[in-house]
Amino acid sequence: MNLDERVGLVIKRAEQTMIRAKSHALEAFDLTVPQYAALLAISEESGVTAAELARRCLVTPQTMTTILKNLSSKALIDRRPHPTIGHVQQTFLTADGQRVLKKADRAAIAVEQQLVQSMSEGERRDLRDLLERCISNLE
Repeated sequence: MNLDERVGLVIKRAEQTMIRAKSHALEAFDLTVPQYAALLAISEESGVTAAELARRCLVTPQTMTTILKNLSSKALIDRRPHPTIGHVQQTFLTADGQRVLKKADRAAIAVEQQLVQSMSEGERRDLRDLLERCISNLE
């Protein structure tokens, strides 16, 4: 098969291009893409554990530990012992974390909108559906 026909390479190029654009957009907020993803996941479920964050953000637990240490050092998150499972830490956004995430999210959404700006709403829906089907095919 010709390399130009390999859909996996096109998907990877699109992902890398989007990540580069998001990285550039998030620099203004002193965030990396993985840090932004973690803040977004924490905002969706306050009190989430590091293990669950790693699963949601598609990184290893060791990588998530580093991400959380960096976010904590920036005072964007607060980690507290779980009320019933003492050795487990829950993660919460601080007020600064909420403020930074709100601004960073606008920048990340703008990148995603730029990604599909030349597509109609129907094409965007088709793209999402086709990518979901690709995921299902491999799961």
